[in-house]
Amino acid sequence: MTEPMTSLWELAALAEGADLECKAAQGRDGRGELPDDFWRSYSAMANTDGGVILLGVQEKPRGTFRAPGLADVERVRKALWDNLHNRKQVSASLMTEADIQPVRVEGVVVLQVRVPRATRQQKPVHVGANPFGGTWLRRYEGDYAADDETVRRMVAERVEDSRDDKVLKGFDFADLDMGTVAAYRNRFAAVKPGHVWADLPVPEFLERIGAWGKNRDEGVTGLRLAGLLMFGRAEVIRDALPHYMVDFQERPEERTERRWIDRLVPDGSWSGNLYDFFRRVYQKLTADLKVPFQLQDGQRIDDSPVHEALREALANTLIHADYTGRVSILVVKRPDMYGFRNPGRMRIPPEIAVHGGNSDCRNRRLQTMFQLVGYGDHAGSGLPKIYANWEGQHWRRPILYELPELDQTLMELRMSSLVPPQALAELEARLGARFLNLTETARLALITAQVEGQVRHERLKQICADHPADLTKLLGGLVRDGYLVSEGVGRGMVYFLPWQPRVLAGAFDQVDVAAASRSATLPPEAYAIPPELGGKPPELGGKPPELGGKPPELGSKPPEFSIHADWDAISAEMQRNLLALAEPVSSRGKVKQELLRSTILALCRAHYLSGRVLAHVLRRDPDDLRKRTLTPMVKDGQLLAAFAASSDPRQAYKAALSHNSTP
Repeated sequence: MTEPMTSLWELAALAEGADLECKAAQGRDGRGELPDDFWRSYSAMANTDGGVILLGVQEKPRGTFRAPGLADVERVRKALWDNLHNRKQVSASLMTEADIQPVRVEGVVVLQVRVPRATRQQKPVHVGANPFGGTWLRRYEGDYAADDETVRRMVAERVEDSRDDKVLKGFDFADLDMGTVAAYRNRFAAVKPGHVWADLPVPEFLERIGAWGKNRDEGVTGLRLAGLLMFGRAEVIRDALPHYMVDFQERPEERTERRWIDRLVPDGSWSGNLYDFFRRVYQKLTADLKVPFQLQDGQRIDDSPVHEALREALANTLIHADYTGRVSILVVKRPDMYGFRNPGRMRIPPEIAVHGGNSDCRNRRLQTMFQLVGYGDHAGSGLPKIYANWEGQHWRRPILYELPELDQTLMELRMSSLVPPQALAELEARLGARFLNLTETARLALITAQVEGQVRHERLKQICADHPADLTKLLGGLVRDGYLVSEGVGRGMVYFLPWQPRVLAGAFDQVDVAAASRSATLPPEAYAIPPELGGKPPELGGKPPELGGKPPELGSKPPEFSIHADWDAISAEMQRNLLALAEPVSSRGKVKQELLRSTILALCRAHYLSGRVLAHVLRRDPDDLRKRTLTPMVKDGQLLAAFAASSDPRQAYKAALSHNSTP
């Protein structure tokens, strides 16, 4: 029995609200056949965020759908079920019968396959018997084979319930910072007065709290990884975890320049371990908070719901981090927000985690040690408490999201109301009665774009109760009527206000775009950085690349190397030059790859050009051009990508210096 689906417009809505892959699946006889690459998409979606595969639908170019349908849908469904339970074909069967159903689109029948996100115990979901080479990951532009390091990390996540439980060989008490241990014990005694552990000798105390332990399989006793992270010295921690890095930055303004007025990194002036980082950073985060006067048992309580939310967010960042990852722990304090980033994606989907009741902590020993001294809540209740406390201040709903390409999790706590008066005033000034006549949800979409610098389907879904398909229609209507402009396709679609500068927003910088827009009419001296803030202590000169204000490729480019993202924004003279350079390709249909590549190098010799601009002048399909030519040219070193994430909807390309040539 088929479910109704009345129009191709619903497919566009589905593509924006979920990861969607369409396959014609016609087979040699045109009656329908399970395509060979189905299992790659199945593996990729299962290992990422799940998604929907439609068999009997074509999407070409991206965002444009056609439904030839399946003449024999049952043959395709049977082939899918037979192979789904064949371990030589795929490692895990994740779907139920309800996930594989025929649906009717524009009068024809197609097969809708809903692929759930695999649990960490099921990952890696791989094609064939070998996870190395058979594991796939989903990115906006398609399915990509996972590298061996990523597969090994998935395997470790599957077999190690707690990643910090490992007993380390070759490490002992001499590797700990005893000042940190003493500070922890003092806090423990204050939180748990009279506890029997408080007066134990240091070795026994560390064993009781889980910092020291025994590997009973190997008969080895020693320092656990959790103990080294909590109490060790940074240089020793890096012996066990080469990429270990913790970083706090206080930034003076809500602007994209990542200047800081205070910074804490392991620079040799302090231990660099997690407990000292937590203590120091929590003091810096809460230094300016106003606390209402309140008494408990005759003592003043210097605490508030905001203090509690910040403690939970900081503790969560540290106990859920994957310390084998390549990205640093980063905590940012700005006048308008607090930001927390940790390496590693969440073990359960964010939308489930925020409701509470489900917990799968990556570092359970660390979680216990923080809880013993009053930091971090009980399992599964930390995130709901952060959301409740923040919303109790009538501030914007926190943003919790993952960056799969960079394998990291971020949380943003913004100290602005859901409908800030300044944002309302600017939108009314620019749009007048047109803004006031919009629906409440439409106004909320524009306000979000104004305050946060952009708006996405997923973000709008978090802050209003409308159906996802209705949100897609609403955003499309705002674009059609000129209220918003869009970039990207599907889940990568980003919407901006027309007057906003569309620049890459790094960690915790989305609001910077709106701030830059608001400040566009103010004189430069209004944002001058005082001389005392411009310098940097020598010991902090070697800043890791991930903390830089721009991608490394753009860090030292002179002004003339700008990014040209939109054809209509390019000067008429430059348009003529680009069209002339593109003529050897644009004037023909099919051309040799060598000619196409050399023409692209000539076009990108002096400027970063977006894929849309290149596709326009070359008269090529944007999606096909990116997949078949631009991405391989970046991998071959012929082109430089402006942004680290290949899926970034604002990606642009420039010829590498060694390839600056004309066709």
